[in-house]
Amino acid sequence: MARIPDILEIAQKRPVMADDLELVEEKERVTPGAVQYVIRRYRKQPDWSFEDTGVLNYQYRKSSESAPTLELKFCIAGNVYCNGRNFECEGCKAGISKNCSAKEETMDVMSFTFYPEHLQQYLNAHRSSGFTNQVLSFNHTSSFAKILPLCSRTRMVLEGLLNNTYTESLENIYINAQTQMLLLYSLECMLGEKEEDVTFSCKFLANDTDRDKIINARDILLKHIGEPITIKELSRKVAINECYLKKGFKEIFGTTIFDFYQSQRMEHAKYLLYEKGLSVTDVSLMLGYSSISHFSTAFKKHTGLKPCELLFR
Repeated sequence: MARIPDILEIAQKRPVMADDLELVEEKERVTPGAVQYVIRRYRKQPDWSFEDTGVLNYQYRKSSESAPTLELKFCIAGNVYCNGRNFECEGCKAGISKNCSAKEETMDVMSFTFYPEHLQQYLNAHRSSGFTNQVLSFNHTSSFAKILPLCSRTRMVLEGLLNNTYTESLENIYINAQTQMLLLYSLECMLGEKEEDVTFSCKFLANDTDRDKIINARDILLKHIGEPITIKELSRKVAINECYLKKGFKEIFGTTIFDFYQSQRMEHAKYLLYEKGLSVTDVSLMLGYSSISHFSTAFKKHTGLKPCELLFR
């Protein structure tokens, strides 16, 4: 009987056999130099007893023959699966899978592999000797794996990845953004930061309503990847002044509005070029650039490659 050397074994604390597993859904996407993610959902058996588990796996490579990797793996129990094709179900017909009468309990395994080219953008030049910088630059010279406690923020991101209703390009934009947040929260956990100890220097962020406005601003940016929106327009949409919006965004997400927006646009451009096979001209127009040269300059600044170079990798 085949063995499955997976995070399932860590979560269940005993060997998991291939014959025990019934796959009901699988999603996979690979973009060169970015993030590879795989989501596998298994039908949960009545006798299974699992704990929600997360693992950060850092693989350092001395040899240049294989690239180093930083991988996040999660096993989550207690979710439900509905394929959305049960046309006899009122919930499915209404597009609300949570109300589906045929939904099943699942055991969900998610893995996210981050490559060096992608992680370079997060390095802090002024803190080159810090542990986080060493990990993100793959200068930490020993491999390790660390069990991650799953805080409420991590759980919200994982739930969004499993249950979002986006498709095609919008799904890619959403997943790119969520994987960045997942990396942030996982590194915080690895460094021992407790969720309850997180405080905000901007006093207005202590208010749940104002925090929700900042998070809503981020969601609006993701929906406007191909339609650039000004900070003034964004502040009006979420009903918060520009100064608070910029300060709050930087504090919650660790980056400026412009840098976040540019990063998401370029990650989406990589997807359109490599996965969808679109031309540089088409991608430039889709992302709202006035000229191909402006797009090419922004793309190379973010990825280190010209758009045409990615097409031939």
